[in-house]
Amino acid sequence: MKFKKKVLSNGLRSIVIPMADNPTVTVLVLVEAGSKYETKEKNGISHFLEHMCFKGTVNRPTSNDISKELDGLGCESNAFTGQEVTGYYAKGKATDFLKLLDIVSDLYLNPLLNQEEIEKEKGVIVDEINMYEDIPMRKVGNVWMELLYGNQPAGWTISGAREGVRKMKRGDLISYRKAHYVAEATTVVIAGNVNESLVFKEIAKSFKNVAASKKRGKKKTRTAQTAPRVLIHHKDTDQSHFILGTHSFPIGDKRNPILAVLAGVLGSGMSSRLFRKIREEMGVGYYVNASNSAFTDHGFFAVSAGVANDRIGEVVKVVLSEFELLKKELVSQEEINKVKEHLIGTMYLGLESSDSLAEFCGIQEIIRHEVRTPQEKERLIRAVTSEQVRNMARKIFIEKKLNLALIGPFKDLIKFQKILKIK
Repeated sequence: MKFKKKVLSNGLRSIVIPMADNPTVTVLVLVEAGSKYETKEKNGISHFLEHMCFKGTVNRPTSNDISKELDGLGCESNAFTGQEVTGYYAKGKATDFLKLLDIVSDLYLNPLLNQEEIEKEKGVIVDEINMYEDIPMRKVGNVWMELLYGNQPAGWTISGAREGVRKMKRGDLISYRKAHYVAEATTVVIAGNVNESLVFKEIAKSFKNVAASKKRGKKKTRTAQTAPRVLIHHKDTDQSHFILGTHSFPIGDKRNPILAVLAGVLGSGMSSRLFRKIREEMGVGYYVNASNSAFTDHGFFAVSAGVANDRIGEVVKVVLSEFELLKKELVSQEEINKVKEHLIGTMYLGLESSDSLAEFCGIQEIIRHEVRTPQEKERLIRAVTSEQVRNMARKIFIEKKLNLALIGPFKDLIKFQKILKIK
């Protein structure tokens, strides 16, 4: 993968990823805005603003004007909000690049934030919150973040609370947008069959009026922990969903490739240790996976699964026993080679389309302010040794650092606290 990056005089970053012979193009605009930039009172405002950018712009006054034009191009379009980034994108025919750039830049630069539309959208967002509340597999992620970080931005939900959403005002959205939607916090990524020099010129033209004021920052995340912790969200479900893991490292840490391989050994693919143990041998649970997630100033390593209610304790103990095994024994060369090939192969498979490449580069640029190519990531994965994996397991799998988030028909915290033992 080859890409070129330019920084405009106003500080906006632009990246072009040429994809010869690819019939599509993706226009992606990312901004350093998300729930970690919010106050408790205005939690959810990043997500709310993302919604409102599709409710009418200066050049396309209604949501129907926007959707009709996008549909008329036969393209895919959407937006997303995370803890540290908000993104807007459209993917369509490469020949429609100029139209797609015009629409996406308009959404980002010129939202009307109409008061009547704001009031209507409150109901939509509350319904979205309710929908996710009814999906335990997703809801447990919010329980996990609350457990790890508590009452600070990293521990709050991205969508906010219903009451907070209902209280949002137009002035709040305008103030937040003014503080964060600025040139130095914005990255525009174009991936597809396009002319490089033309693209850079068009980006400069489309974003020449983006605000050039100073970006407002965010509070540093606190991660201190001195004892194992459990948080249960009681719900009468037919299956228990849990996340078990520890704090890890920020995205810039050089040890993250080791964590990726460690996660691969435990829960990446159907031949991984936990998949074989929990699903194949124990015959319990449909999904199980392990991953490391890294942000600008914190990270976490987590195993997640959904299992029968009456076997949750048994499964948690099995996961902990696998943690212990990795601390004691070296992963064989055969297994670690298999894991590396799986991680590298799935990475490349996930980068075949223009939208996946745009997001791959754009998220790195926004979070890291640096882009590693897939080839660079492959090199780092291949360099990981079994000794490094064992040393990492010994570093992060410590009893006092364990965390267990759980959704299911349970209320007894002590019962699960007693399970969180590791040698």
